[in-house]
Amino acid sequence: MTAPLTRTELAGLLTEAAQSVSGILTAEYPTAAGRSYLHPVLGPLSAGPRVVGELNDRLEELVAAEPRPATPAGLFALASYAAALGWLTESFTELTASVDQICTRVGIPSEPRSLASTASDDAEQGGEFDLAFSALELAAIQTAAEAAGLTPDGYVEVLSQSLFAAARITDDCMEISSSLLEDAAYVLDEASDHVRTDDGPNSLPTLVRSLLARMETAR
Repeated sequence: MTAPLTRTELAGLLTEAAQSVSGILTAEYPTAAGRSYLHPVLGPLSAGPRVVGELNDRLEELVAAEPRPATPAGLFALASYAAALGWLTESFTELTASVDQICTRVGIPSEPRSLASTASDDAEQGGEFDLAFSALELAAIQTAAEAAGLTPDGYVEVLSQSLFAAARITDDCMEISSSLLEDAAYVLDEASDHVRTDDGPNSLPTLVRSLLARMETAR
């Protein structure tokens, strides 16, 4: 039996998780010229599953440890960690689905979606927007489209989908990471071990409160 984790160790656990999540956004993955429209999402897509797996393994270790975290600070940190893992897993499920839609659209695999259907989806995701390209940008798009075996319009379409997906995973990772750091600071700075034990909303970790707020908004 090992000693229970101290508040410093609990804060360190949350801080390390935050750093792992933020590292997803700087991950690089080599992109072939023929798949350049996927460049915005390939880095996060390659790094995300590894981070999710590492966080999941660590959570399982915490739950299986003797003694398990049982103090208010320990339970608070555990709830924050579990919420972060759940949110990150959901975000990468959505990212994977978005990339699958892009691949289907360009024929990887076959059964491409109709142009009208995809355009409608893009409008729902990002709203209406007006793009104006310079002659240099148009030439670059033409070159990239030819390498990908797409028309310029088709290339811009799938690149837009990729950019929307990248923006969503970026927002999620940034919120998860900042919330973990906020909870880590609270656990570390609290003078006593009795953190947020009241019945109000402030008794919950930042990520848990954020998830509840999202659920309320979705109703």
